[in-house]
Amino acid sequence: MTSTRYFICLVAQAFGYRRKNIRLSDAAGETQLLKEAESHLGKAIWDQVEGIEALSVEYWNLRKLIKERDRVSKTLETLQTRLTEAHDERASLLGISNEHYQDLLEQRKAILGKLEELARERDRIVAQARAIRRKYEGEKTKQEVLTKEGNHSEEDAAKIGERLAELKADFAALKAQRLEIAEKIATGDAEIDSIEMEIQNRKTQRRKKASEAFQQIGDANQEISTLRAELGVLDTRMRQLFGEIGRHVSRNAAKDPECWKASREHHGLVDVMAALRKSIHLNHKLAEIG
Repeated sequence: MTSTRYFICLVAQAFGYRRKNIRLSDAAGETQLLKEAESHLGKAIWDQVEGIEALSVEYWNLRKLIKERDRVSKTLETLQTRLTEAHDERASLLGISNEHYQDLLEQRKAILGKLEELARERDRIVAQARAIRRKYEGEKTKQEVLTKEGNHSEEDAAKIGERLAELKADFAALKAQRLEIAEKIATGDAEIDSIEMEIQNRKTQRRKKASEAFQQIGDANQEISTLRAELGVLDTRMRQLFGEIGRHVSRNAAKDPECWKASREHHGLVDVMAALRKSIHLNHKLAEIG
């Protein structure tokens, strides 16, 4: 939104033409674009801000995170190679008949599917319990503060007490569910172990190599999942730091020589970001007036 359009909209509002929701929607969309632009700018220039004292923490944290990400990426490449080799070995053994224990393989697959569902349910319960614990700690802190201040009514105190009791009961219920699921998972693990033992009893010596290949695939997949999750965390933190760098430099490019120098090849983007900030501000002003 330009200044001219702002005044046009302002005049329109004076005549009763109000579009508050549209103004807020426009501001939200522009805010998202601004954040993306800040992250893009920060990623492009982060290695040029070492001399900017206000960005020292972000710069050195990025140096550390990028080095860590390179390490994780190399480890991931090694594991991908190992996984490919394990799949190749497994494929070479598929010609060996396994009909005499195919029923056990199907049972194992079914149980593993159930275990995956149980694991997802357990993670969901743990997340809920963590959220409840956070709420409980917040209410508990509120109770302690109000008690020390001594300016709350008995009714307020009773409500807080009831809320704490409800949260405690909810947490206990989730804990019971988690324990129940843990027992089911343990039972499933035991069934898997039993099936694996029976498969091994039915296998011949030549099928032992296939078992090793399956184990390697499972281990590699598990390690790969862990590393991908780690990469996701690193990428998220890096994007945050890129955004902080891009925000600071774009806001100070006109008055700080170091910021201007760092962004000298991206002044067009900096100008667009300034225009977005102005538009967001004007949209918010119109929304408030409306």
